[in-house]
Amino acid sequence: MTDITDRPALLAAIVALAEAGGDIVWRHFTAGCAVMHKSDESPVTAADRDAEAAILAGLAIVAPAIPVVAEEQAAAGDIPAVADAFFLVDPLDGTKEFVRRGDDFTVNIALVEHGVPTMGVVYAPARDALYWGDVAQGAAWTAARAPGGDRGAAQPIRVRRCGGKPCAVASKSHAMPGLDEWLDAGGVSERVAVGSSLKFALVACGEADVYPRTGPTMEWDTAAGDAVLRAAGGRTLDVDGAPFTYGKPGYRNAGFVATGGYQPAPLRPYLR
Repeated sequence: MTDITDRPALLAAIVALAEAGGDIVWRHFTAGCAVMHKSDESPVTAADRDAEAAILAGLAIVAPAIPVVAEEQAAAGDIPAVADAFFLVDPLDGTKEFVRRGDDFTVNIALVEHGVPTMGVVYAPARDALYWGDVAQGAAWTAARAPGGDRGAAQPIRVRRCGGKPCAVASKSHAMPGLDEWLDAGGVSERVAVGSSLKFALVACGEADVYPRTGPTMEWDTAAGDAVLRAAGGRTLDVDGAPFTYGKPGYRNAGFVATGGYQPAPLRPYLR
């Protein structure tokens, strides 16, 4: 069991669990698995369910006192009561990319404290890329890690100062009304399309400046990447420019802007 006050040990534990979940996802990816659909018509696979089961079992050992809100359990109606601290787990973010045999899918684990994602890990097994961070330590890292392999040396990451033309990352799978107008108004001419929580990671690493989202998401989609971004010196804002919070009703997100050194205008006037 890991005490929440021992933050380095807890972070190390959730990083290891994300790696284990990623290994499970990768085995399904290479072997192929059937695609089913949930009640909202979103796809789900055995990779989602098996990875989530492994992560939940691990969290029950390392942090049994902290409730866990996990995507597939939530879809089945199993949502625990939460207090000041809880985990958010998305065992396979970017299932559509996974099904299409793309490489932009991730495993995500985040700790939320008092409405703020303070610790998170994002693992992209098809990209051999791992990102993690802790806001309380004020630090975030990345490392190479192939599925089933050893983790490479950790490299610190930091958002970049936006001194030239800002670069935005956007979704591969979702059209977002109003986004082009907001980007044009902010002078954002360079845009990169990438899937899943990797958008947060690119901003956290200083490879992009801003990730705007005008459409809805769920909190387990965003919390881990958001935590890494905040630990790397970035921030996430709601559509009115206020700090983006977690633990909302139904764990549903509206639009947001995740940013490094770029100073964004509010999204609200561009929503429709």
